[in-house]
Amino acid sequence: MSSVPSDGVYFLELIPGLSGLTLLEEDGWYTCCSRPRFGGCDLTGIESMDQCRHTLEQHNWNIEAAVQDRLNEQEGVPSVFNPPPSRPLQVNTADHRIYSYVVSRPQPRGLLGWGYYLIMLPFRFTYYTILDIFRFALRFIRPDPRSRVTDPVGDIVSFMHSFEEKYGRAHPVFYLGTYSQALNDAKRELRFLLVYLHGDDHQDSDEFCRNTLCAPEVISLINTRMLFWACSTNKPEGYRVSQALRENTYPFLAMIMLKDRRMTVVGRLEGLIQPDDLINQLTFIMDANQTYLVSERLEREERNQTQVLRQQQDEAYLASLRADQEKERKKREERERKRRKEEEVQQQKLAEERRRRNLQEEKERKLECLPPEPSPDDPESVKIIFKLPNDSRVERRFHFSQSLTVIHDFLFSLKESPEKFQIEANFPRRVLPCLPSEEWPNPPTLQEAGLSHTEVLFVQDLTDE
Repeated sequence: MSSVPSDGVYFLELIPGLSGLTLLEEDGWYTCCSRPRFGGCDLTGIESMDQCRHTLEQHNWNIEAAVQDRLNEQEGVPSVFNPPPSRPLQVNTADHRIYSYVVSRPQPRGLLGWGYYLIMLPFRFTYYTILDIFRFALRFIRPDPRSRVTDPVGDIVSFMHSFEEKYGRAHPVFYLGTYSQALNDAKRELRFLLVYLHGDDHQDSDEFCRNTLCAPEVISLINTRMLFWACSTNKPEGYRVSQALRENTYPFLAMIMLKDRRMTVVGRLEGLIQPDDLINQLTFIMDANQTYLVSERLEREERNQTQVLRQQQDEAYLASLRADQEKERKKREERERKRRKEEEVQQQKLAEERRRRNLQEEKERKLECLPPEPSPDDPESVKIIFKLPNDSRVERRFHFSQSLTVIHDFLFSLKESPEKFQIEANFPRRVLPCLPSEEWPNPPTLQEAGLSHTEVLFVQDLTDE
């Protein structure tokens, strides 16, 4: 539930999604009795009620200004509450080609008119002289409060409120943002910007606003052909713009556009101007300067095309660079793969060489550790004939009391024997347990194995198994 000042309630019916709220008036404030769609996804995307309240407080509870500023942010336009840029956009006001149109006040007619004019002249002269002296002296005592711009958006919104209260809502669409933002939008969109400075104390301001600025044909021209920014010179924001544009009298209008890549004042209209005359003057200024906007659009389009072309070239270069890098990466990977493969082959060769060397050393050690061969006359000796896998035969004598391990060591020490093998007997056919195992932790002797004085044993190659 939110509250807004009663002077801003009429904005509810201007904003889609905000009509239909139930408002209760209490002490000049209106309370929304249902959740406003201003805080929903339908309009601004804000879901938090606290954020909605904060946004409304920033805009002095002006719902229209809050919505407009929120939509501007969604379109990429900086918020009017963001700090101003360190270097605001400068406007060229010194162009000697500026079109200036000044409407003088009508001269008195007839004897009665001249008589009234002459009678009032001393009083008018005295009044304005004293007023100017008073303002001049006041500057030494107290600085002009308008010289400090603290809430530019508030100045714009306040002027819009007072304008609509006095002249109604039928008027050109006011730009809801600061003067600097209006300049930036006009520059970005390549549109004319019409600036109106309102002099509250000037005698012609009321007639100009009521009869000229609010005329339907003037409203139609301004809304369709340009941006319109307005403020009172009694407000700090309007006073700041007044100091920059240096108007001579009121009502004052200035036409600003992008010319020669600078925001430039191309037309000044001063004095009480009638609707038809205003339309003619604005049309003349726009027609006289339209070629600059067309030229700038062409240049901008050319720059955009050049930028797109450069971007495409950069993308093509990057794609080519990535392709070259990918090729180089694959080459490096291939070289690395070959290097690793060569290293693996080399390591395998070295491992094989070490294995063979270790095997040879082991054969030599086994050979050295073999017990001497018994003599043929020894009755406890056994003559064994070994048939090797290569069909060769080897013969040697062993002692009955020796372990079958000795037979295995003898065969292992032979150059032509395989690395892994087993020894088989034929009658009966069996494998001799020459090496320790779970069944035979200590291999049996030749006698225990049942060998006779003469045996033929077969060596079975197990290397590939």
